[in-house]
Amino acid sequence: MYPQQIIDALRHVRYPGTGKDIIESGMLEDDIRIQGFDVSFSMIFPKDNDPFLASMLKAAETAIHTYAEPNAAVTIHTKFKKTTTPGTQRPALDAKHIIAIHSGKGGVGKSTVAANLAIALAKRGLKVGLLDADIHGPSIPKMFHIEDCRPYSVEEDGRTLIEPIEQYGIKMLSIGLFVDVNSAVVWRGGMASNAIKQLIQDGHWGTLDYFLIDLPPGTSDIHLTMMSELHLTGAIVVTTPQPVALVDARKGVDMFQNEKINVPVLGIIENMSWFTPAELPSNRYYLFGKDGGKDLANELQVPLLGQVPLVQSIREAGDQGAPIAMQEGHPAAAIFDAIAQQLITA
Repeated sequence: MYPQQIIDALRHVRYPGTGKDIIESGMLEDDIRIQGFDVSFSMIFPKDNDPFLASMLKAAETAIHTYAEPNAAVTIHTKFKKTTTPGTQRPALDAKHIIAIHSGKGGVGKSTVAANLAIALAKRGLKVGLLDADIHGPSIPKMFHIEDCRPYSVEEDGRTLIEPIEQYGIKMLSIGLFVDVNSAVVWRGGMASNAIKQLIQDGHWGTLDYFLIDLPPGTSDIHLTMMSELHLTGAIVVTTPQPVALVDARKGVDMFQNEKINVPVLGIIENMSWFTPAELPSNRYYLFGKDGGKDLANELQVPLLGQVPLVQSIREAGDQGAPIAMQEGHPAAAIFDAIAQQLITA
């Protein structure tokens, strides 16, 4: 074996967060060592909690066995990029995984996905926080039946913090908990971003396993604020199979994969994939097109985390303040459970 063989083999492995191969992504350190059938090298990951770390190490080893030397003994060391500069202060948010839930356009069910995914994770005994960052259309209070709740302040270490509302084992904050539900929030971008920053920095979140952020649709100051203030584990893009929604979903994936932002895209969730009437549970009617989100995921080389059908019970559960993922045995709950499992094992 010689180094170029290793490099050529690793070109067959793509990093899901960007869709680029290991070499193109600059993830291979210049420290390849070969001695007989022993080969070692280092891979550089964007973050120390990178969700694709384990799968990438396995894929790299497999590529060497497949394209270079089947009998090679492979040792891969991991290194991580520095994501902060000296003097940069990060919010005091103690969360193992911070995941942004994004949609390119409104009305595709992003908040429904965020609410049910939070439930599915909490059902596994994980500590989950959910931030409703959709300033102009906060839906989380309604979906968790906490519209009438108001957060209160607590003192800790000389700081005044906002105590999140806890429901179904999930800690939540939303601008909808601080304003009149019947009044429009008319704020400029800077005001909205500062409000979200305060909910993050001054929230009494405690220690979390997962912190989910229900972002507003599109791209705005709030998105840039999230990505500059938080060490995001990754992002999930929600879309319907409809072509007009896919155009905006593509832009969302591109935003996160932009080299200046460089947030891994954990995958795409296709919502409203087909309509199934309650009286005909085996029938599928593709009202918005078929497999649009699935095809987009394949094209952009990011995982398809799941396809969620358009069924009346999902809508009713959200409107009643008890997301469908709470209903054990419901087919839709099983879909969200499967998505949560993928995030945990990625």
